[in-house]
Amino acid sequence: MNDLNLADNLAKCIETSLKEGVLTITMNQPNKLNGWTIPMMEAFKTALDLANKSDNVKAIVFTGTGRYYSAGVNLSSAVQLMHPKKLQAAIFEHNLNLFDTFINVEKPILVAVNGPAIGASVTTATLCNYIIAAEEATFSTPFAALGVPPEGCSSVHFPRLMGSKNAQLMLGDVGWRPTAQQGLSIGLVQKVVPQTELQSAAFNIAKSWVETGQQRAFLAGSNKDELKRTNYIESKALANAFLSRKFLLNQAKFLWSKKKYGLAAAFFIVTGLRPLWARLL
Repeated sequence: MNDLNLADNLAKCIETSLKEGVLTITMNQPNKLNGWTIPMMEAFKTALDLANKSDNVKAIVFTGTGRYYSAGVNLSSAVQLMHPKKLQAAIFEHNLNLFDTFINVEKPILVAVNGPAIGASVTTATLCNYIIAAEEATFSTPFAALGVPPEGCSSVHFPRLMGSKNAQLMLGDVGWRPTAQQGLSIGLVQKVVPQTELQSAAFNIAKSWVETGQQRAFLAGSNKDELKRTNYIESKALANAFLSRKFLLNQAKFLWSKKKYGLAAAFFIVTGLRPLWARLL
């Protein structure tokens, strides 16, 4: 159902449904593990922007179909080879806009995590009012393994949300991937339910928000202005790191492991030539 009248190409990535003041946005590319390709991100950014402007939308549920909530940003889709300075600027703008999209949501928003969540799909969820997770859900933020710094305001928001020790376990070299129940115990998740009850439980919570006039709020006492400043700083650091040798080499190895040999070869070549093109930064 395309209740927001999204363009056909955007509606292929998500489904929207408006009922009793609750807009449900469902990522609907389970064959791609709901990975955040450029079209997927354009689709839900458009949906959230339209929701901000609609008087009929009083609360939002953001969720996914299939066994994954989301495999996170598809880097091979989001990162294009171009002049180093232009690429650096593009990465900064892309990252800044992605997280500002969630920070700027004006209606109370609940994330219903139906399965494994990775990277930006985790950090954006923490920028919403509430996270409800199916028992099968897990949460992974493998930034250190990729050779990039924290994003999605996690450098500030994660310690506040779950404590400094747990935040470091997730964001650092350990790469801890808490289950839904572990997430609940540390404050990352606010409620855990069986998979079969997830969507109905999420809708009922959002519906209760409509009835009680729940306002947009951020978890752990964070505020919008601080989060936007943090996102700006993190986006600058991330843009620099994306052009580092460690990240480029890790990306090449990852693509090779996925048998995307052409793209992998391109990243290997770019990595090898880094001493030359890095002078252009």
